[in-house]
Amino acid sequence: RLMPELPKFDDEDLKSYGDEEEELALSPPAALMSILATQELLLENILECIPVGEFAVIQPLSDEFCLVLGYLLTWKLILAFFKAASSQLRVLYSQYLRRTKSLNKLLYHLFRLMPENPVISGQTSEVPNKDTKTFFTEELHLDVK
Repeated sequence: RLMPELPKFDDEDLKSYGDEEEELALSPPAALMSILATQELLLENILECIPVGEFAVIQPLSDEFCLVLGYLLTWKLILAFFKAASSQLRVLYSQYLRRTKSLNKLLYHLFRLMPENPVISGQTSEVPNKDTKTFFTEELHLDVK
């Protein structure tokens, strides 16, 4: 709930950023970026031996699972923050993410975490057909009970 409110504070200071010649960048919330940087290092240690194109098997409820889940939820917060920001602020934030290579790291991690065939558990069919349900064809409900 808080993330969409935060860009308003940077919007007020935006006028002071337009005077310089160099390419400007503005960090999303520093606390969030600090957590992301730590998670990136830990995730890279977990996935270092897995090349892009192959996928890692992460056991549910393991320490690695919790780390990956925290990393992905951190990105969800960052994207909610971006969505609420004005287009001018998005440019500055994206420059920051480009300089820190955070988006590149996200893509590398996603391509090593995404299963080859994301079939929803409970289906026993070995050969995919047009009726096979995957995470890409079905709506996911994440209701917390």
